[in-house]
Amino acid sequence: NATGCSSIYGGNLPTTPWSKDIYGRGPAWNNSLFEDNAEFGLGMRLALDVKQNRAKRLLNDDREVIGAEFVDAILAAKVITQADVRAQRERITDLKVRLAGQEGLKWDDLRRLADTLVEPVVWIIGGDGWAYDIGYGGLDHVLAGRHNVNIMVLDTEVYSNTGGQSSKSTGLGAIAKFAAAGKDVPKKDLAKMAMAYGYVYVAKIAMGADENHTLKAIREAVEYDGPSLIIAYGPCIAHGLDMAQGPSQQEKAVKSGYWPLFRFDPRLEKPLQIDSKPPSIPIIEYLKHETRFKRLIDSAADPENHELIDAAQEYVNKQ
Repeated sequence: NATGCSSIYGGNLPTTPWSKDIYGRGPAWNNSLFEDNAEFGLGMRLALDVKQNRAKRLLNDDREVIGAEFVDAILAAKVITQADVRAQRERITDLKVRLAGQEGLKWDDLRRLADTLVEPVVWIIGGDGWAYDIGYGGLDHVLAGRHNVNIMVLDTEVYSNTGGQSSKSTGLGAIAKFAAAGKDVPKKDLAKMAMAYGYVYVAKIAMGADENHTLKAIREAVEYDGPSLIIAYGPCIAHGLDMAQGPSQQEKAVKSGYWPLFRFDPRLEKPLQIDSKPPSIPIIEYLKHETRFKRLIDSAADPENHELIDAAQEYVNKQ
């Protein structure tokens, strides 16, 4: 989890959102530096891979002692769905029972590493300031590497944690620090850049607009054996709106075409699936509820401001 708003809220005991289930299982959370979050998360994935591969070698080396068919069942298991996970956990529980009477360093190693055989899921989480700007080089490196990691970008379209400065994710016409007259270039299309690889699962989600789509995309990302990138609409106080209206504002963003919902799944013959309907409201119906855009609208008599509003609508139409 990159340093920023998400790490502040995520690491703020006793109100942390990272919880455990009724079996005592939950995420192992860690906080990296802002600039190297993708590399930090990749390091966790590579370390888990090393442990998992050693566990598999130890299993194979002593397959006759443990039970050849049982070992084959563990090694051949496809741990993708929740049902797969439950079945593999039962096997690992059985494995630990079978190892109980064995003594020696290799058996101690196998007991210690056995849980890695239930495929660990690695999430790399951070904001747009990290993903689009300062940490983009690392993020691109991780996406290019084909490792099985999931990246979640909480996209507030501004450097939120440091006071609301413009980022490469800031939308056309938005007012922010370092873009006081409205940003005059469009938002960087991180999703399109990731899709260009052809083997990265990519989705753009907005939980306030469609919870089912959000859940579906997250599940598909976890099930995909390779890098995945989910870009999530992130309501922010820097947008200048009543935060209680966050869900309805997300809905307007989707309906106006400002934030299209889609999934790009390389496993499919036609990978790109557009999940939101064509725009049904003009973009100004979305923009006028946020201070970051409203100042432009209020002063639209100024030809430059009017041009930015028109350019924002034209950009949406082209998408």
